[in-house]
Amino acid sequence: MSEYDVKMVVLSTDDLDESIRFYTDTLGMPLKFRDGAHFAALDGGSVTIALATAIDHPMPGQVVVGIKTADVDAAAQAVEASGGGIVKGPYTDAHERRVVVYDNKGNGLVFYTPLAREVAR
Repeated sequence: MSEYDVKMVVLSTDDLDESIRFYTDTLGMPLKFRDGAHFAALDGGSVTIALATAIDHPMPGQVVVGIKTADVDAAAQAVEASGGGIVKGPYTDAHERRVVVYDNKGNGLVFYTPLAREVAR
């Protein structure tokens, strides 16, 4: 098994409601969750389709692939060493450790590791 697991494709939108309607009504994809007026995730089977406005999109205007990995920092170093570049990070937010990068041809990627959550007792 690879140390990288493609989990999400992030698409840009300038109208979240319209985009949600397209994917749910036209394509029949269930809405997994919505975060305000700027981000939504749809069930695309083995891959989540994310819709993001410029406010929440890691690289507005581009398709970005979200890749889960155990070592975000190593992924960032490998990308840079192979001709890609760092857009943002690595950094830790409330939910995950992540880095936004572009590959050696300018394609957007986000590598992330979810943070361990404490279980309430």
